[in-house]
Amino acid sequence: MPPPLPEDIQRHLELFVAAAQSAFGADLAAAVLFGSAADGQLRATSDVNLLLLLKRFTPAAADALRGPLRLAHAAIDLQVMFLQENELAPAADAFAVKFADIVARHQVLLGSDPFASLRTSRDAVLRRLRQVLLNQQLRMRERYMLLSLNEEQLAGAIADAAGPLRSAAASLAQLEGKSAQSGKQALEAFVDQLGEPALHAALQTMSAARETARLAPGQGLPAFTGLMTLTERLREHAEQMR
Repeated sequence: MPPPLPEDIQRHLELFVAAAQSAFGADLAAAVLFGSAADGQLRATSDVNLLLLLKRFTPAAADALRGPLRLAHAAIDLQVMFLQENELAPAADAFAVKFADIVARHQVLLGSDPFASLRTSRDAVLRRLRQVLLNQQLRMRERYMLLSLNEEQLAGAIADAAGPLRSAAASLAQLEGKSAQSGKQALEAFVDQLGEPALHAALQTMSAARETARLAPGQGLPAFTGLMTLTERLREHAEQMR
């Protein structure tokens, strides 16, 4: 079992789920916590991710939940995915890497577990993984151009890279038939295989950025360029897979 959430996050989460149940009523099939909050890895830079699985999404119900959502977003950085039941399987194929991560680490707060029997095809996971990594490469190049002279902003960009890189590494491990492991463990194992000390240092700096949302002077630029290289290595590996 993961460690309990901080008391203030737990309280706001419970209030929001209760408000969602009141707003959507019988149309709310499940409320599922996922990501770092679900597996005890919540950090200073983390948001709190929640999926509301709905039988239907209606404007009237959504309007009733608008106020509680704005409050929870401001208080605990709650990010909510509103998904209808008939969209679950198509979404899992379209966003296979993200949903593979959700399947691996989630907690059901209300209703039955919609991911208990959900499976995505290998082809869908591999195709989406390649897209995610290409998008991450492009995004990191842009952020390098905009932020590389500002270490305070660069710390945030380094922390933001953790989610997609860890999810990508976990998906690669899954595709290779390796035993289930967290995204962090999968990424560390991938870097171990590469044997490049600069990439180990970049991972350590990324973890520090997630913990504190700041870095010591001089750490940001080498860490960010190391993560750019790591993204390239992940994508090269994904492109070689069949």
